[in-house]
Amino acid sequence: MNLDNIRIVLVNTSHPGNIGAVARAMKNMGLKNLYLVEPRQFPDEQAQWRAAAASDVLDRAVLSSSLAEAVADCQFVVGTSARGRRIPWPLLDPRHCAQRMAEASSREQVAVVFGREDRGLTNDELQLCNLHLNIPTSADYSSLNLAMAVQIVCYELRMLLEADTLPQREDEQWDTPFSSSENMERFYQHLEQTLVDIEFLDPAAPRQLMSRLRRLYGRVRLDEMELNILRGILTETQKFVPRPVAEGE
Repeated sequence: MNLDNIRIVLVNTSHPGNIGAVARAMKNMGLKNLYLVEPRQFPDEQAQWRAAAASDVLDRAVLSSSLAEAVADCQFVVGTSARGRRIPWPLLDPRHCAQRMAEASSREQVAVVFGREDRGLTNDELQLCNLHLNIPTSADYSSLNLAMAVQIVCYELRMLLEADTLPQREDEQWDTPFSSSENMERFYQHLEQTLVDIEFLDPAAPRQLMSRLRRLYGRVRLDEMELNILRGILTETQKFVPRPVAEGE
């Protein structure tokens, strides 16, 4: 994937603050090519303010007089659509669409087109697109802020770019080896003895306490350092347990 070959195109954006927010969302995910088709108000201080540290994306923004002009050199154009159309068109969700865009961007210019805040893209504009993209939302409230929609699409592209570097498991980059079964058994024996010493556990009526604690710690998966910390706590706890006085002392 080549993010330099992917552009975000905004059509007739009504509020300059939304343009700034889109620039920020793009830069967060590593995209920098912003095209603006007849924005109602740009340049504008509100756009700069909302862009925060992404003002460089705004400074490079390309202004176009029509969508056709903004995508004229693109080989793959994706149009965001919030509703079904009379004539069915190829349609994907952001995750699957990102895969298509990633593949195309390695050799082609790709455009992702977002329409007006209040009514999206027209049918004529959508017909300029090779593929339509729809972001699934709750039926209770389906309206998405423009910058939020852009962020979702850019995020899916970023996830594909980072796929090989992201951990596949929550403990993949752990700093300490996990405890062995043998060491865990020593810990359970130490724990049980400590609970007996402080009279929390009655050996005559254990009531499955140790079984439940085994289940708890087994679910957590302790590493060696964590295990040593817990055993140190148990050792210090035992120091405060009164010991029976031997005869003659």
